[in-house]
Amino acid sequence: MIRHMLRDDDLTHAEQLEVLDLAARLKRDPFAARPLENGKTVAVIFDKTSTRTRISFAVGVSDMGGYPLLMDSQSSQLGGKESIEDTSKVMSRMVETIVWRTFAQANVEEMAAHASVPVINALTDDFHPCQILADLQTIREQKGELRGLTATYLGDAANNMGHSYLLGFATAGMNIRVACPEGYQPREDIVADAKRIAATTGGSVEIFTDASASVQGADVIITDTWVSMGQESEKAERVATFGEYRVTGELMAQAKSDAIFMHCLPAYREYEVAPEVIDGPQSVVWDEAENRIHAQKALMVWLLAKSQAA
Repeated sequence: MIRHMLRDDDLTHAEQLEVLDLAARLKRDPFAARPLENGKTVAVIFDKTSTRTRISFAVGVSDMGGYPLLMDSQSSQLGGKESIEDTSKVMSRMVETIVWRTFAQANVEEMAAHASVPVINALTDDFHPCQILADLQTIREQKGELRGLTATYLGDAANNMGHSYLLGFATAGMNIRVACPEGYQPREDIVADAKRIAATTGGSVEIFTDASASVQGADVIITDTWVSMGQESEKAERVATFGEYRVTGELMAQAKSDAIFMHCLPAYREYEVAPEVIDGPQSVVWDEAENRIHAQKALMVWLLAKSQAA
């Protein structure tokens, strides 16, 4: 059976820990795992612009001895003259892994359905599992054991980050809180899935509309941009709607005194986060960004090993 990473709950609690343990080892020794030795190829496809995803996958594949084939759908037949199914079958004959940053979750699901190599979701409109693995690695470095920690995500929760924090942190056995205005809440089915997972891992899931209440006693405070790609025309409305959820020094002070601040970037200071927070001593955003390399390398190594064993 070929293993894929399409959404955060594609890994069990134990499997997630295996990947995170491997990520920590690869951060200490970047060339410890070389499953792509002698220039084996990983296709990394971009339908959306990218900085951290593009760099981290390119560096990670190179570290593992492989060649990162960076593509965009505009310069290929994918989704235009050629179907996703046919593209998947062709690419599976030529590369070791397919990584795709795209729009619809259905795209990566269809790619995986016809692939004979692992497929990794490098971001869709619904999920961003690679970012969550990097975040969990960062929290582990700062706090040690993940199980039992409380994390609060503030802002737009009806998006890929809101959904992935719910699933990924519940899988880790954490208490995940989401604070958002009415109308920007996560999908009900995702909340239900996260609660089901949390019941097996010792975590919990709570949805808030009150930003202050949501951060009380939290170990980790997280936010994301209020205006994602494709939402630029809604900027004024969103800034007005999300103002209460801005992460300021005053809000951070209501969390635990040793709470850390995280943001997947790019960040817009004075909007979702105050400069004194993101650039202050509680911020771990630069560690978080770097850990995209290590977490994604670990994920690729793990998926290849599990798929070959099958």
